[in-house]
Amino acid sequence: MGFFLEILLGGLMAGMLYALVALGFVLIFKASGVFNFAQGAMVLFAALAMARFAEWIPAWTGIQSRLLANVAAFVIAGAIMFVVAWVIEYLVLRRLVNQEGATLLMATLGITYFLEGLGQSLFGNSIYKIDIGMPKDPVIAFESTFQGGILVNKEDLIAATIAAALVAVLSLFFQKTSTGRALRAVADDHQAAQSVGIPLNQIWVIVWSVAGLVALAAGIMWGTKLGVQFSIALVALKALPVLILGGFTSVPGAIVGGLIIGASEKLAEVYIGPHVGGGIEGWFPYVLALLFLLVRPEGLFGEKIIRRI
Repeated sequence: MGFFLEILLGGLMAGMLYALVALGFVLIFKASGVFNFAQGAMVLFAALAMARFAEWIPAWTGIQSRLLANVAAFVIAGAIMFVVAWVIEYLVLRRLVNQEGATLLMATLGITYFLEGLGQSLFGNSIYKIDIGMPKDPVIAFESTFQGGILVNKEDLIAATIAAALVAVLSLFFQKTSTGRALRAVADDHQAAQSVGIPLNQIWVIVWSVAGLVALAAGIMWGTKLGVQFSIALVALKALPVLILGGFTSVPGAIVGGLIIGASEKLAEVYIGPHVGGGIEGWFPYVLALLFLLVRPEGLFGEKIIRRI
């Protein structure tokens, strides 16, 4: 039982990080009704900015404190993501107001390649490190309850806790603020939202800025675990089965979907993998999502999106 709980807990902690990435997709979908292929590139770009400025600031200023360097790098990276959001709205989205969803989808593909190329040009293409002081050593918990206890990775636990807090804050933002309600109105119908005085351009700047900050948080968490490299953008692909399970328009769905995907992939790797040759952790979530898609296409918490396609 202890071993099962250990695997389950590890999967749930990974699932919260998947949920954080998926949340960026939900934010953009709520505002524009389109799947944002650029979210993975935003995670990569934000992580690169954080890693490189954390390295450059001590060299430029002589600051020896890692905490101060990381805080300054975080502020600068956050400001950069705000500028990126404003540029995307001004140069791309403002000219595509009331266009078909397919047009906006292709625009996000273009943004993806632009951000990947710009990130490589500005920050380089090596593997960089983000060190925010998170503990790496695992600990043994519940020794008195289970024989041998449960091995818990403190880094994963802290990252999952931070991700859960961010998801909770954004969930309250959507439910309790006038801006959140405006975002839901824009997602339902752009023209109707404009007709009642909702400034569509401002809403898009806000939502892309928030999605950029979410991408920065996700980039820091994943960059701390894996190092900042261009393959980190592929982590965003794990958000696709999360969204299929939870729903493209639901913040709670992103949480539940992330937990399901994280737990199922770890359990499948341990208990099913040995019988099929192993290595199923990478593709099992997509199979699970496809099976779920046949039963409930809109997801557990999402609305039907056939009309958007």
